[in-house]
Amino acid sequence: MANPILEDEFKRRGKSRLTDSRLSAYMNWMSLRSNLASLAQSFADSVLDAIKSASLEDLLGEASGGARRGPGRPPRSMGAPAASAAPRARKSGRLKRRSPAEIAKALDRVVALVKSKKDGLRAEQIRASLGMQAKEMPRVLQEGLAKKKLKAKGQKRATTYTAA
Repeated sequence: MANPILEDEFKRRGKSRLTDSRLSAYMNWMSLRSNLASLAQSFADSVLDAIKSASLEDLLGEASGGARRGPGRPPRSMGAPAASAAPRARKSGRLKRRSPAEIAKALDRVVALVKSKKDGLRAEQIRASLGMQAKEMPRVLQEGLAKKKLKAKGQKRATTYTAA
């Protein structure tokens, strides 16, 4: 009925009773396993044969050439370093905390600039002239209005600031 070697294997694994269905399932599993092992071995042999039969130039060309780049992209130079693993540090959205003296100094610069223009300037013109960040402007302009060093006329972005 069954193979004595398989019966010993089943007994060793704790299977006391060997039925036809178990035997056929085990044999199918063993044949699948041996088929996969032989396929893997033949694949490895064919890869090694291909490498052994290739010339040294072919092997070195494949190693240094890398993947082919898409159309329109310039080739990567051999000496250029690869992209770093660490991403570039981005500036945070917040400004560093400014002291009252720094704010007063920025306000003095704004007042001096606005005094030189008789029609006044909008906030974005002041920022561009002084090279300030847009985030710095609201606090400086608020201080100027609160201390009555600046006058404002208009609304929102159309607000024009003049010296008081």
